[in-house]
Amino acid sequence: MKLKLYLDIFITFFKIGPVTFGGGYAMIPLIEREVVTKKKWMTIDDISDLFAVSESIPGAIAINTATFVGYRIAGIWGAILAMVGILIPTFSIIILLSITYMNFINNPTMEAAFQGIRPAIVALIGFAGYKIGQIAIIDKTTLITAVITVILLLLLPIHPAFFIISGAFVGILSVIAKRKMGYLVQIKDQEKGG
Repeated sequence: MKLKLYLDIFITFFKIGPVTFGGGYAMIPLIEREVVTKKKWMTIDDISDLFAVSESIPGAIAINTATFVGYRIAGIWGAILAMVGILIPTFSIIILLSITYMNFINNPTMEAAFQGIRPAIVALIGFAGYKIGQIAIIDKTTLITAVITVILLLLLPIHPAFFIISGAFVGILSVIAKRKMGYLVQIKDQEKGG
């Protein structure tokens, strides 16, 4: 039974790797569809939390997400197989593209293909942001935090890590303030009885 699950994890991430041009953010909708909708290994809330953690730590978001999801599903071996599954096709494609890139650098057909791929990638990243936003923005505080963060990112040359750390402090302070004012604040683990 575990062997079947391990193989399923590897194949799932092996299929996601080669079709996600644009990097990790473009993979988010595909990972969500495979892990939440098709396989039902996780809930949308769980996967959103893993995306948030994956974005906030060093490393490629695709590798981080695959590793976290694999671990959540099947422990250490699940993490290793998901990471290897997403890495092998991507690594192979990069090697092949690196070898052949110089031959196609001025090819008009390739240039036209990339002109079409770029806006599609922007759309995938926008869709991923929209899907995560539906879960992450749950009240006025989270909406205001998101809007202020976007404005500051556009206006100031501040490293994104600052906003991740600031977001954590805003969340903690917000929950403390709401509880002191008498509001009922439900944390996901408390709802599950943990």
